[in-house]
Amino acid sequence: MIQAPIQKTIAASDWALLGLLSVIWGGSFLFIGVAVKELPPLVIVALRVSLAAIALQIVLRVMGLTLPRERQAWAAFFGMGILNNVIPFSLIVWGQSHIASGLASILNATTPLFTVIVAHYLTTDEKLTGSRLGGVVVGFVGVAVMIGSAALTSLNANVLAQLAILGAALSYGFSGVFGRRFKTLGIPPLVAAAGQVTASSCMLLPVSLIVDRPWTLTMPSLATILSILALALVSTAVAYLIFFRLLARAGATNAGLVTFLIPVSAVFFGVLLLGETLEPRHMAGMALIAAGLMLIDGRPAAALGRYVSEKRPAARGNG
Repeated sequence: MIQAPIQKTIAASDWALLGLLSVIWGGSFLFIGVAVKELPPLVIVALRVSLAAIALQIVLRVMGLTLPRERQAWAAFFGMGILNNVIPFSLIVWGQSHIASGLASILNATTPLFTVIVAHYLTTDEKLTGSRLGGVVVGFVGVAVMIGSAALTSLNANVLAQLAILGAALSYGFSGVFGRRFKTLGIPPLVAAAGQVTASSCMLLPVSLIVDRPWTLTMPSLATILSILALALVSTAVAYLIFFRLLARAGATNAGLVTFLIPVSAVFFGVLLLGETLEPRHMAGMALIAAGLMLIDGRPAAALGRYVSEKRPAARGNG
């Protein structure tokens, strides 16, 4: 299957969308942090995708669009649903039941590190370069710094929770590459977003009903209900409309850079509204991940190189 070409750099308008998406998804860690105190992880995830599916189906009707009926399209919806919703959402919610939302968002920022590796092997136009390989190495050193030596001594709940978030980031890496096929199939971003959350709902709702029996749970507080609604309608339905547009225009690697921006808002919300704190090693790890992602992006180094090359002739002339 021939893949549509992807722009190598991100346009200014797409950077604006990346910024908006980072705030929306940064808020998702806050909403999960509130909801996980009262609801089981599977219930949260099932409500998130089901309510988002309903919202996007309404939007489709208003726009005069319908979901395709072809088997190939639905195979893509279910594949994307597993990689982009079922696996990562479940791992993140479970992980946040043991670690702070800010730390979870920082670990989730490793998504581009996994994406460049996956894209190298599964695409023809997003190959791993020397700078990107260096970025991956530096980024994973940052991950090791954040997790700390506890991983070498015991797999306690805290370490397992951090590994769960990394597992979610890996799944997102696969989903970013997998999601490129929607453009090849001619499926618009809105339809792709609605299709994947609808497929995810079909998988998650029965499991949640069997495992958690939500009708036996205590009625959640208003704060939890509002958090679930915001998580589903804003951080999922609206976010995916933006994400699939970015994916089609900028490619898996560039779209994945949003996870570098997410911790800024997630940590801010967590500290301000949830009273969370981060250890110095977490911030040091984030700095290393940031450095790795700048190497992957390549533009800061290229800009520095241009600046140096422009200054050298001037320096010789003044001598």
